[in-house]
Amino acid sequence: MGTASDGGVVARLRRRLRRTERTYSAGEDRPLRGYAAAMAAFGVYTAGWAAVVGTRGRPLPDRPEPWDVALTAVATFRLSRLLSKASVTSPLRAPFTTFQGPQGPAELHEEARTEGAKDTVGELLTCPFCMSVWVASTLTAGQLLWPRATRTAMGALTALAGADALQLTYSALVARATDE
Repeated sequence: MGTASDGGVVARLRRRLRRTERTYSAGEDRPLRGYAAAMAAFGVYTAGWAAVVGTRGRPLPDRPEPWDVALTAVATFRLSRLLSKASVTSPLRAPFTTFQGPQGPAELHEEARTEGAKDTVGELLTCPFCMSVWVASTLTAGQLLWPRATRTAMGALTALAGADALQLTYSALVARATDE
């Protein structure tokens, strides 16, 4: 099927990609291939959710309700931090990260391992901003597929975020009152 020139095209494409990586990274270790793979994985992930939502046959809402947007935002914030920073979820990140030390109340600072694909996965797992894209997509799909259960879970995550804010506020007030 293929011709000898196909191999030449592939080789030229690979050389161009390597040159692009070198010129982009400016001497830094930037895993562009890993990022491209992560973007492709996210595309497949969201396309899968979209396909499942499409098979349900229910019409999509014209626009999201403001309350759902706010609830999704707070729940996404809390679940993203829980997955990417919490001490209790460190076993999920451990194969891809290295412990560096504590970082805030009940949170850890971890660095991505630099072993091939573990670098990109480790960056995703330790970055609450990166994680929030996946979480928000999952919660949005959940609202379309299982609205009651998803909103209940998002309500619990939002309550947890509120409780965290209250805990931090209380600790700050106690420290201020006792001059610590």
